[in-house]
Amino acid sequence: MSEPIDRSKDIGEFIPMPDDDMLICRCEEVTKGEIRRAVHDGMWTLTEIRRYLRTGMGLCQGQTCSRLVKGIVARELGVTPDKLEPATARSPMRPIEMWVLGNEGGDGL
Repeated sequence: MSEPIDRSKDIGEFIPMPDDDMLICRCEEVTKGEIRRAVHDGMWTLTEIRRYLRTGMGLCQGQTCSRLVKGIVARELGVTPDKLEPATARSPMRPIEMWVLGNEGGDGL
């Protein structure tokens, strides 16, 4: 397991970049600038970014954006991507109506 990043380190102020409007997480419509801003606001782990911006929580479950998000966070912190601890993996979930859970009578389900 990777060791935690020193949160007392000064990463400098947020400076907007020309490509900050680039869409990184298409499912949740999160831009590069939003991810960079979150890092400068104190969210230094991939799990914190996921909880705050919902990156990797859309239909693809991070299949298209997780490496990009990790690279952006690492770059902003001035570390290599392998220094970041992986985001907590969760099984994909879908909403389910309560009647389905309560249907133990065997109506074909």
